[in-house]
Amino acid sequence: MWATPRRTRSEASEDAEMLVNVGGVSYVLCASVLERYPSTRLAQLADCATESSCDLSQFCDDYDAATREFFFDRDPDAFRCIVEVYQYGEVHMARGTCPVRFSKEMEFWGVDMELLDECCKSNLKEAEEELSEIAEKVRTILDDMEENSSGGKWRAFLWRLMEKPESSWAARAVALLSFLFVLLSSVVMCVGTVPELHEQDEDGNRVENPSLEAIETACIGWFTLEYVLRLAAAPDKLHFALSFMNVVDFLAITPFYVLLVLSYLGTAVLQLGTVQQAVQALRVMRVARVLKLARHSSGLQTLTYALRSSFKELGLLLMYMGIGIFLFSALGYTLEQSHPETMFTSIPQSFWWAIITMTTVGYGDIYPKTTLGRCNAAVSFLCGVIAIALPIHPIINNFVVFYSKQRVLETAAKHEIELMTLRSKEGEPAESTSDQVAWDNINMTTKSDGHFPVLEDAEQSKKSDD
Repeated sequence: MWATPRRTRSEASEDAEMLVNVGGVSYVLCASVLERYPSTRLAQLADCATESSCDLSQFCDDYDAATREFFFDRDPDAFRCIVEVYQYGEVHMARGTCPVRFSKEMEFWGVDMELLDECCKSNLKEAEEELSEIAEKVRTILDDMEENSSGGKWRAFLWRLMEKPESSWAARAVALLSFLFVLLSSVVMCVGTVPELHEQDEDGNRVENPSLEAIETACIGWFTLEYVLRLAAAPDKLHFALSFMNVVDFLAITPFYVLLVLSYLGTAVLQLGTVQQAVQALRVMRVARVLKLARHSSGLQTLTYALRSSFKELGLLLMYMGIGIFLFSALGYTLEQSHPETMFTSIPQSFWWAIITMTTVGYGDIYPKTTLGRCNAAVSFLCGVIAIALPIHPIINNFVVFYSKQRVLETAAKHEIELMTLRSKEGEPAESTSDQVAWDNINMTTKSDGHFPVLEDAEQSKKSDD
């Protein structure tokens, strides 16, 4: 079917139309228009059709000599958008089209990505970032599977039990128990500061209630056991010890043992001034155990990531507030100097008044007494409300978007793992093992291959690491 008579250049000049069939939809294109972008596939096909020695199979999937129609097994909707480049000089992506797949179509037709409109480039960049995050999640899951399988059966079981609540009911029970211990420890820490619950020792010194200390000791015992088991089961102990949440866990249990050692050394050591200050600092560090709740709450983790992604908005808020505090404190100090009982003794001392006024707190410990000073306070209050309200919506929007995105990414990553497992079973099960998930070697060798694997880059990097 490929051995067809070719048109000469004189015939092509007289008949300058090409009949192109893309995915069952026919288009009539002018060769003169296609020559505006000679590097594209259609322009090269138009030139090749005029040469008898040219192989048409390099540019199209099939050719009908009777109708002189070129066939392409590609997406017709994407082609309808891409072909507009010959008329308008730019490409617009249709709403609802997958940006990554559309970029593959542009690559097939030989259209430069620079011709894609700026509004569509942003969608493409966002989609590529999401796919890279999915690939990273899948790579992390695979690494955990390989590390757990190489570390032994019991170690893998212990790691899933302590770190993967979704893996089994026992792991969920451990996570719930740890969550309850964190709440109980936090409540005991707060209740232990109530003076009415304190008791006196033999020397007449006030000490904490023995019952509360016993509960505190039990909680610390659980935290210590949990940390040791997780450390023993961790595939990479250095990375485990240096991660933020594990540092928080270590700081939550360290004060108890330091105070225990100091108590063992005797009261003489505890009576030293520097030691007492250190002990007080260690007691304050017990508040860090509240941060352990973030380990068991995906909402708190999402809030942390959302705030991290909102540094620009938070910086803008701090800049607005800083300028307003400096401006209104200076005005307040200047306007209040005429009053004999002024409370604004200096501009730095007026910073406190500006902060509590612009943040709508208003303790009342310092306030203006002149008419102009009160007007300045009213303006600073309104400016503070506006300055705080403006960046709040982007921060909330970042949280909602990030939370929804994380749920979608987690679902997509699990779906990819299931697909990879299914493909490995359908491939060569004799060579696969239960501890290894096989990747399909998806090779886009044909021009008409319409499948674009989401994790092709992750697969290639994974194989290069192996």
